[in-house]
Order: sequence, then structure tokens, then C-alpha cells
Amino acid sequence: MLCMEFVFRVEGLRDHGWFVTLIQFGYYSLFAVMQLAVSRQSVRTNVPLNTYFTIALITVGTMGFSNTSMGYLNYPTQVIFKSCKLIPVMIGSIIILRKTYSFAQVLSCLMMCAGLVWFTLADSQIQPDFNLQGVVLVSMSLCCDAIIGNVQEAALKNSHEPSARVVLYSYGLGFLCILAFLLLTGSLLPGAFFFLEALICYSLPLYLFVVALVLYYSYGVRILFNLAFHHWYPFDRSNLLPRGTYLLLSPLVLFFVPLVLYYSYGIRILFNLAFRHLHSIARKSILVLSASGFCGVQAVLALVTLHGALVAVTVTTARKAISILLSFLLFTKPFTIQ
Repeated sequence: MLCMEFVFRVEGLRDHGWFVTLIQFGYYSLFAVMQLAVSRQSVRTNVPLNTYFTIALITVGTMGFSNTSMGYLNYPTQVIFKSCKLIPVMIGSIIILRKTYSFAQVLSCLMMCAGLVWFTLADSQIQPDFNLQGVVLVSMSLCCDAIIGNVQEAALKNSHEPSARVVLYSYGLGFLCILAFLLLTGSLLPGAFFFLEALICYSLPLYLFVVALVLYYSYGVRILFNLAFHHWYPFDRSNLLPRGTYLLLSPLVLFFVPLVLYYSYGIRILFNLAFRHLHSIARKSILVLSASGFCGVQAVLALVTLHGALVAVTVTTARKAISILLSFLLFTKPFTIQ
């Protein structure tokens, strides 16, 4: 959650929530392949692909709607809604898995949700941001949350699938679904251009420099060599170095002068103006977000397999209290003692 808040503080990134989700799914799939390769486990699965496809679609809805809602809701407002995840998950387990819960279990879930909502409600009053579109998006994310854990529990609890393989198929298929969605809606190129803009701004001068260098070594050496010797010939030839020396020195001088100027001033200016802000913050933060999220998904899958969806969501909901406290410590925002 903290990495997500940090990522969406980058100006302009809030409009590309689905593209951020696409990058996350891609990283998750890559990390899962790496884990399977290191542990020497096969990628073949005994679980039907239609089951994984269902899980992938629900996972896409959970993360995609949640990420997109960050463009319309502030962090405390989103936490208010996400803190209520326990309630739809409990309802979903009753409907899907036919589970029954005691009065104490229901009361504990309600008290935990109420406590987190109360904790963040004061901050939302200081810095309100209840955009209707954001509320609809985060509500759709909660509906997917109500289904995903219970479907995972029903499909995977007795299959003994490694968590890395579950992540690979769930998020790999989800990556393809999001990619198709972005292509159909025309949102893929704007998101890609947003992330490549600073990289292009940084690399374009270097590309032009390389092109000029290639052209120079292809044609310029011969021209400069002829001009230099044509200029020196009318004078005393005893002061001249051998012709091969000029052939070597002239391109080296013309190569190193712009190279030194470029690396002394150009990179620093371009880095400060464009590359550092977007590349270091957005791209590296998304990498950290994906790496930490991958570890979190592994833990959640283990909890779902061992103890069920409700226990897993209870743990993640309790974790939100720590995330909120760290959010106030790491990011400047209004605060009230209430």
C-alpha cells in the first residue's frame, strides 16, 4: 500500500492505473518464472486452465479497479473502503463455499472494519476526496475481493499447486487480459508513451550523437583528412607529423570533445530535467511495488491454502493499520488528534 501511494504521487500517473496494473502483472509473472526455475519446478499444472482463467479475470478486476481508483480517491478514502473487505469476503464464503460463522466471528470482523474506518474517517474529513467514479471503482474492486479468495480456496486447496505456479498462471493470463483490454480501449500507447517519455528525452541526444559519430567515421574522416593536409601542404612540411598520425588524431579529438561536453553537462541537465523524476520514481517504484506485492501474494496464497480466505483477508486487513501509520510517518498529510 505504501509503495502504491508513493507510485501514484508521480504527476500524471493517476491517469494510467490500468497500465500500472499491466506492469505489475508482468513483473509477477516474471518473478514466478524465476522462482520456478530456481526451485527446478515444472510449469505444467494439473489445475484446469479455465479455473486459472477465472481466477485471472477476478484478479484483474481486484487490482485494476483498485489501482484506477487511486486516480480519483486519496489514500485514506480508499483505505476506508478497502478496510471493509472482510464483510464481502465473509458473505462470499457463505454463498460460494457454504460456510457458517459464529456470532463472535461476525462481530470480530465488524469491529475490525469499524475500527479501521473510524481511524481514517477523521483524516478524510480534513482532506476529503469522495469522487463518485472512484467510489464506484473501489466498490467493484471489493466485489472482486469477495470472490477471488473463495474461488482460490475452492480450486486450489486440494490441488497441492506450488504458489509460484499459481501466480504464474493467474497473473500471466491476467497480463494477457489487461493487454487485450488496453489494446481495445486504445489506452496502451498513451500509457507506454508516458513511461517512455523521459527515457526518450534522455536517450535521444545520445542516439543523435551515435548517428553523427557513425556518419563522421563513415564520411567525415576522409573529408577532414583531405582538408587538413590541403591546408598544411603550402607550409613547411618538416613541421608535419606523419600522415597516419593526423588520420588517427583528428577523429579522436573530434570524438572526445563532444563526448566530454556531453557527459559533463548534457547528462546532468537531462537527468535533472526529465530522467530522474519519472524514471527513478515511477519505474523503480513500480518495480519495488511489484516485488513486494509478489511476496505478499505468496503469503496470502499460503494463508488461503492453510486457513481459508477469511483468515487471509483478516491478516491483510490488520496489516492496513500498520500501513496507515507508516503512511502518516513517511508522507506529509493533514492530521488530527481526533
